[in-house]
Amino acid sequence: MRRVLFREADAPATLADRTCDPHIGFMHGPDAPPPFLGQFMPLTRRMLVAGAASAAAGLSASARPRDAMIQRQSFTSGGRTIAVEVFEPEGSAGRRPAVLMLHGADGLSSNGRYRSGARGLADAGYRVYLVHYLDRTGETRASFATLFRNFEAWMETARDALAFVAARPEVDPERIGIVGISLGAALGLAISGGERRVRALVSYFGPLPQGAVSAAATLPPTLVLHGAADPVVPALNAQGIEALLRRQGVPHEVKVYPGEGHGFRGAAERDATARVIAFLERHLKGASRAHLQAAE
Repeated sequence: MRRVLFREADAPATLADRTCDPHIGFMHGPDAPPPFLGQFMPLTRRMLVAGAASAAAGLSASARPRDAMIQRQSFTSGGRTIAVEVFEPEGSAGRRPAVLMLHGADGLSSNGRYRSGARGLADAGYRVYLVHYLDRTGETRASFATLFRNFEAWMETARDALAFVAARPEVDPERIGIVGISLGAALGLAISGGERRVRALVSYFGPLPQGAVSAAATLPPTLVLHGAADPVVPALNAQGIEALLRRQGVPHEVKVYPGEGHGFRGAAERDATARVIAFLERHLKGASRAHLQAAE
């Protein structure tokens, strides 16, 4: 049975509640608003949180309930204890490739769809580490009022999470990928440049962090999935990421789904799931076979 990792929930993102109204756009230089690129449109608290909630998704209702074992671990970042939920594949003895999963702005307290997505990746044979990076700032949801100010702290925590995962004895440190959703995708893009431990990056409808990706840094092989009608993170971001990857000469795939918003439904969500599994298979599991052949 084909599994669905992330899809759009029933409630669409809204353009209402414009109490906070910074304009996020394709701007450069000292007047550019940090840290995201997007269209010239208002980004509001309700759009940010509702959009992230609609972005996360679980396995399809027809998928069987899960065998993946769940453990709770933690590490320290910035003097704070950061919780990590670990989803183990069935028969997980020995070192395996790992996926660092970074959730969206709605957090993990009330949205079970991230955990369902993590189980889906564990079913595909990966150790999945779902990081509670908002613990760094003592939040259960990202606050729009402090999001830009907190972004660097979350970046540091995501890097610490990567070091934590790479040091685990059950993880092959040569085969680590990042799957980021919305705000989590922005963090993934920000920390992956020049980071040799990251062998694959998946961005689900993520904004491109302005100035966070060094011009000298090279991203890992990257899969970008975006909705052409995304009202929260406009599809221009996918184009910007693609242009960056082309300039760097990085292997990449970009799929923009016509008519889809901040999340996918139906055929689009099934196609996105298939692309993620195939991409990780090629760049994480395939990397192991390449190393073995080189050693021979």
